[in-house]
Amino acid sequence: MSSPAIIGWSHGKFGRSESPLPQMMADVARDAIAEAGLEPADIDVIHVGVFNNGLSRQGFEAALPGTVFPELARTPAHRHENACATGSAAIFAAHDSIAAGRHKTALVIGAERMTQASGHDVNEVLLSASYREEEEHYKSFAGVFGEIARQYFDRYGDHSETLAKIAAKNHANGAQNPLAHMQKDLGFEFCNTVSEKNPYVAEPLRRTDCSMVSDGAAALVLAAEDVAASAPLAVTWRGMGNANDVLPLSQRDPLEMAGARAAMDQALTAAGIGIDDLDFLETHDCFTIAELLEYEAFGLAAPGQGHTLLDDGATEVGGRLPVNPSGGLKAKGHPIGATGVSMHALAAAQLTGRSPGIQIESPELAGVFNMGGAAVSNFASVLERVR
Repeated sequence: MSSPAIIGWSHGKFGRSESPLPQMMADVARDAIAEAGLEPADIDVIHVGVFNNGLSRQGFEAALPGTVFPELARTPAHRHENACATGSAAIFAAHDSIAAGRHKTALVIGAERMTQASGHDVNEVLLSASYREEEEHYKSFAGVFGEIARQYFDRYGDHSETLAKIAAKNHANGAQNPLAHMQKDLGFEFCNTVSEKNPYVAEPLRRTDCSMVSDGAAALVLAAEDVAASAPLAVTWRGMGNANDVLPLSQRDPLEMAGARAAMDQALTAAGIGIDDLDFLETHDCFTIAELLEYEAFGLAAPGQGHTLLDDGATEVGGRLPVNPSGGLKAKGHPIGATGVSMHALAAAQLTGRSPGIQIESPELAGVFNMGGAAVSNFASVLERVR
């Protein structure tokens, strides 16, 4: 069985884009293929991650690359949707097709155009990643995570300051990432203060506790070992994990993030390492409460004790385990289908010393965690540099 490697990647700027989705996809695809030292005709299969679900009237996004690249018009192409883990679902499918020997090369594109939709429509689309039969009354996906944050506060006390520290950390990191949607260091005091510019969105979550609605695209080229051997850059998987959890919050304890823990445990076990052996972690901070719960689910802190990591500076750049040096979803933005691909692309860039923003010193192992829904669909990767 082949061990696939990432040999090319490209990442557009996240934010508000006037480009149509096919053009956004084409721009990153072209650059990723070129960085891999390949031509479009060298691609054996395409995996596209676009959530859509009503954000756009144009579906069938797997066919869009062929409208721009004639060489790809007859290349097998598949579209994936797995809520906010859509991009990672596309990556894992591409990985598996190469590992199984079916293909030698794969192009993965993650993309979403969200800002053209109204706030009401975005809320409706994102709420579909919850169990609407029971959770419709939360009125938005922020409302779902607001409920999770309320449960955390009820169990462990008010941790508004902890969430503000996470937001401030990620915005400080994002301020140095030219590809981020928001490149501004907001500071702890602003993030910790409810104000006209930072109101409650879904109490106790403030605006600074919520990732932004963004447009964006990112792409990867994956290759089998024999193809990757001649590529100028190569990053491979040392471990992978994928686990689901039950969709309704009423049927589980959402504070445990059991599916997230299972996925990360699988990846770390396959890699033969512990969480503290990672040099940095890009993790899914769609809301600051999510990052806090991930600390605890991954074993960085005991339940209810995730705040100690922020108090000690453990997750800052230069700390015990830097978390979201890219700025995370919180500052970088969260174009749904692009997010998982973005996380893997920026982790690969870090490992090869080519980060567009903060560069971790001589990293060897990267962790990536991307989830769909409230930790329902969970993907974890341990990546390492080959060259």
